[in-house]
Amino acid sequence: MTPAKRLADIVLALVGGVLLLPVILAVAAVILVRDGRPVLYGSERMRAPGRPFTLWKFRTMRPGTEDGGVSGGDKAMRITPTGRFLRRTRLDELPQLWNILRGDMSFVGPRPPLRRYVEMFPDLYARVLGSRPGVTGLATLIYHRHEERILARCTTAEETDRVYARRCVPAKARLDLIYQRKRTVCMDLVLLARTFGRVLGR
Repeated sequence: MTPAKRLADIVLALVGGVLLLPVILAVAAVILVRDGRPVLYGSERMRAPGRPFTLWKFRTMRPGTEDGGVSGGDKAMRITPTGRFLRRTRLDELPQLWNILRGDMSFVGPRPPLRRYVEMFPDLYARVLGSRPGVTGLATLIYHRHEERILARCTTAEETDRVYARRCVPAKARLDLIYQRKRTVCMDLVLLARTFGRVLGR
């Protein structure tokens, strides 16, 4: 990551945190009243091979005995009504402003993977995580809805894990590597604008 991109991340995260503070507090209050504690959900993700961090989101699911792994059809019944709205509008990802300020993430980059997939595909993720993970990115914009449709058909955690590793990881990695080769400030701005446009459209 270049110093200019890091500086832009810090400035945007600080400005966004101030402007969105009423929204953040309102979302936290709604979750607390409707769904109870905890309000936030922390998930271990990888910033680079061998460099884990805790990614923060607003909680969108009822607590379960097994919260690891990606979300597929096997977890659909655990998503709360509030959580469905937060996921659809991506408001559940507002706490990641903290991750950006800490330097764990950028606004634009590959989505940070779970440890298990980095360990399954070490060579692939060594290349993908040459870019700092992001809240949004090329793969997120192009593939996210397709991924949701694929995983929604899975009925067990084992099937979700198997399908994600076989079909989603390679497809997303190809897009992340395209971004890595072609990334520019203008490209980041376009991806951010398209992300905001999609959220507002929803």
